[in-house]
Amino acid sequence: MNWRRLIIVTVLLLSAQPLTAQTLSPQAPSATSELAIGGDPSVDPSAQTLVAENAALRSQLGELAVEQELMRLQLEELQSQFAGAAALPTLSPQIEGSQSDIESLEPALSAESEYWCPPEEAKGLGTLYDNIEHYQDGIVIWQAPADASVPLLMKFNLNTQVRYLNTTLCDDTFTDHLGQVREVQKRNDITVNRTMFILGGYIFDDRLRYSSTVWTAAGAASIVVAGNIGWQFNEGLTLTGGYTGVPGSRSLVNTFPFWTAMDRTMADNFFRPGFTQGVWANGEPVKGLNYLAFVGNGINTLNISANKIDADLMLSGSVWWEPLGDYGGTGKSRNMYDDYFASEKTRIRLGTSFTRSREDRFSNLDQTTPDNTGLYNSDGILTFSTGAFAPGVTVDRATYEMWAIDGGIKRNGLAINGQYFFRRIDDFIADGPLPVDVTYDNGFELSVSYFVTPKKLAIYGRGSRVFGQFGDSWEYAGGAKCYPVPSERMWVAAELMRVEKSPYSGAFTPYTAGLTGWVPMVQAILAF
Repeated sequence: MNWRRLIIVTVLLLSAQPLTAQTLSPQAPSATSELAIGGDPSVDPSAQTLVAENAALRSQLGELAVEQELMRLQLEELQSQFAGAAALPTLSPQIEGSQSDIESLEPALSAESEYWCPPEEAKGLGTLYDNIEHYQDGIVIWQAPADASVPLLMKFNLNTQVRYLNTTLCDDTFTDHLGQVREVQKRNDITVNRTMFILGGYIFDDRLRYSSTVWTAAGAASIVVAGNIGWQFNEGLTLTGGYTGVPGSRSLVNTFPFWTAMDRTMADNFFRPGFTQGVWANGEPVKGLNYLAFVGNGINTLNISANKIDADLMLSGSVWWEPLGDYGGTGKSRNMYDDYFASEKTRIRLGTSFTRSREDRFSNLDQTTPDNTGLYNSDGILTFSTGAFAPGVTVDRATYEMWAIDGGIKRNGLAINGQYFFRRIDDFIADGPLPVDVTYDNGFELSVSYFVTPKKLAIYGRGSRVFGQFGDSWEYAGGAKCYPVPSERMWVAAELMRVEKSPYSGAFTPYTAGLTGWVPMVQAILAF
């Protein structure tokens, strides 16, 4: 109880004490008049009773007045908390009140809702009831005010892919270019194929960017913890160091996982580089013209310790042009292949990527599964495995060069995307003679998607082909994607794929070396 309330209550209590007979109602005879006519109030029973009753009544009225003042003060405090909203009902000077008046006070005084207010009136109550947007291309954990002494943004992003894959309908074996019969690894499983937890934002200065990522692939039993530190000079230049995808293919340049199909195509997986640590510069120096230039350790150094990585650095880069406006929406899905938003405006994307790396097998052991698993020959055999080119011969070093040209077009829910690949591997160093000095492989991918129901249901078809040094391979597939929530960040997809002699094997992809046959898949993806 504050000092103001204490003073008021004290005054009311004092005023509630029995008063003199002059303050009684005129209908009641006073003690003075009774004495004037010879009466004695100390001995008159009726006078004594009347005085006692009046004193008790005054005491009750004083207590009621105290209670009423306390309630008035409480209501004033509630009204001050709800400034800007409709005024709460107040008590009339009389103690009596209608049942509706009392019921209207119950929500405000209820212990279940200390700051209750009708929803339609709550909009004007300031920040307490404002609809603060906590999702800004990710869940905002904390963002300091613009005038804070330490600028700070921490945001949480998540990518999760749950997939059912069945390759049991495929052939049991395949034959490599040396005539060796090899087993096809078949699958029939449900996996949390990818999960990525990303914490990122800026701190101390809004140009100082950071991110920390935990990347898991249940199919590969792999866990990678990666971090990045960057500085954004302007829209045309951001310099970053850390872990990332090597930008040798369009699928590795900020498009994951918003591709047409449920995963990268067979040809893309065969030709593309992988993931490594390095330093890169990226930006949009001219509206619609984007670039990413990268220097890193190798085309794929996931789970490779530093003492195994050689001293040769890899160079890679990608440039793409969007002359008719942004190819996708905004934020994380900006580079998505599909036309989810079904814009009536035609948009195109033209790009090219190049990668060159001197590769090492990362192991001195005579083995069919070397530590460097980034390169495959076109017959599905790891380039650095023993016997890949000749029986008993192991390649220790080789130079990888890959050039890709890509393009895409979108309009009214229709999207067409394609990419052509050229790959060269040469400068072999081996422990024995090889039948070739260089290998040339090329191929393409093409996908078409259309939203039958805007933002709800899309159908698609895709295909890819590899024309290889040691054999050709191809695939085609069709599927549908359903978007159960009003966002492009979550979808469920079903696909049926036909593969002929897959030249690539990857535990978190649907492909295994030599795969030939029909492959059904169903999956759900959440990427926010």
